[in-house]
Amino acid sequence: MHATRKFLSFVLAFLCLGPLLATASMGQAEAAMIFVTNEKDDTVSVVDSQSLKLVNTIQVGHRPRGIIITPDKKDIIVCLGDDAQLAVIDAQSMKVKRLLDSGPDPELLNISPDGKTLYIANEDDSLVTVMDYKTGQVTQEIPIGVEPEGMGVSPDGSIVVATSESTSMAHFIDTKTYKVIANILVDSRPRYADFTHDGAYVWVTSEVGGTVSVIDAKTHKIVKVIDFEIPGVRPELIGPVGINFTTDGKRAFICLGKANRLAVVDTSTYKVIDYVLVGQRPWHAALSPDGTKLYSANGLTNDITVVDVASLRAEKSVPVGRLPWGLVVRP
Repeated sequence: MHATRKFLSFVLAFLCLGPLLATASMGQAEAAMIFVTNEKDDTVSVVDSQSLKLVNTIQVGHRPRGIIITPDKKDIIVCLGDDAQLAVIDAQSMKVKRLLDSGPDPELLNISPDGKTLYIANEDDSLVTVMDYKTGQVTQEIPIGVEPEGMGVSPDGSIVVATSESTSMAHFIDTKTYKVIANILVDSRPRYADFTHDGAYVWVTSEVGGTVSVIDAKTHKIVKVIDFEIPGVRPELIGPVGINFTTDGKRAFICLGKANRLAVVDTSTYKVIDYVLVGQRPWHAALSPDGTKLYSANGLTNDITVVDVASLRAEKSVPVGRLPWGLVVRP
């Protein structure tokens, strides 16, 4: 009897745990999807992060560049530079479901943490366009410097930082008043701006200057300028563009363009830890949902490189479309 009771208990436990184990197994097997804009092909490539196979190619419009995912992970939004529009892709069906008029030559964009407001860099008009995402209506046009590109949003949504390439400035914009509250001179051709996870600092890359400026978000003072030096690589080829902070915020990966590398920077000391060799001309990158992998878009080799974040090793190259520019990852 004792043995029988033990056997029955085992069977009941298995029946109760079985669905949970199956669900957990299914969750582990589920892959994320990597969406990559291909500037020359007018497409977005979709790569399965588990198999690293191309699973879809989405026709979106002319000259797709900047790309973001909405906070609820339901939509992918793409800047169509030559169409003066944004393409909205349903992340599940992978089909374009909306086209929004963005103003001339949108290059990069960002979205408020609540998912309600878009901020778009209009390169030809020296404007930041503010749009209600639900309605697609433009609510504000904010004049800044010449050739806007980078568009960083603070974690609390109160500040937007836009960079202007030809003016070599980072412009701090109050999202309540839509007034420019500070203009910070940085190195030549600033391309990207991103807040640290705690919102205390803004990192701005300068492609021609070859540096990253770290700006105190409250005082608007530059606290550090990070330089890069790679043995055997000419300084003029080191052009910082995209920034990705690791999940724990302790490191930053900087895409170095024609240097064909990602710089790995300690965010507490601002020291360069390593350089990771990837494909040719990495422009932007994105982290996997669990933060263990980084994917760089390499414009001149028409591929993405998979980098292991812990070991800082490039693991695989995955072909995509022509002139890949930006990318996001959907869980």
